[in-house]
Amino acid sequence: MKQRATGYVLYGSRNSGSAAVEAALDMAKAPYRIVDAATWRKKDDAAAFAQLQRVNALHQIPTLVTPDGTVLSESAAILIHLGLVHPRAKLLPADASQRAQALRAMVFIAANCYAAIGVIDYPERWHGKGDKAADERLRKGARRRLHKLWCVFADAFAADAAKNKAAFLYGEQPGAADLLAAVVSRWSGARKHLAKQRPAFHAMLERIEAHPKVAPVISRHWGAGTVPGP
Repeated sequence: MKQRATGYVLYGSRNSGSAAVEAALDMAKAPYRIVDAATWRKKDDAAAFAQLQRVNALHQIPTLVTPDGTVLSESAAILIHLGLVHPRAKLLPADASQRAQALRAMVFIAANCYAAIGVIDYPERWHGKGDKAADERLRKGARRRLHKLWCVFADAFAADAAKNKAAFLYGEQPGAADLLAAVVSRWSGARKHLAKQRPAFHAMLERIEAHPKVAPVISRHWGAGTVPGP
């Protein structure tokens, strides 16, 4: 589906995964505008939500419309696309081996961490509405699974960087994989667990958020100095 757009149009919301795409667009110095169209706020701005519905049948944020009108959804796909279209932003590593691992890291988050978050946020989608006790059991199980997945991510993707005393996953500045890891671990509420179980990775996430090219986006979404949830 295509529509006319001036620059990029990012459908997103504060305190959400769209922050990763926003940071990537800033790093690419690409012009864009944001349409606040979160599903949970559709009653506040029905027009914005209707716009999102027209370009994404699943009403997902982030959704990105490119300058030529192409519609992109799925955070990992959006970030990979931006990395390919804006190579000077260094969102993807130049080295082929590192680039392969960066792509793998982003798809890991999308396929595993996002899936667990979906259960936590919408347990009724898996068993039906009206059973609060079942909702809570499902949420607790999904939360345990999410915490385990982030530990697996730390061991699989961040251990070598920590061993080599690298500031970020695959370069001298945060790339697309760093942005996605920092943003999703923050809003999914995994940081306190990681601080205890994978402190080196937790410290890397804090460095990513503190980077001059990333910190303004984090501040816009969560406020300066905010502490991620449990």
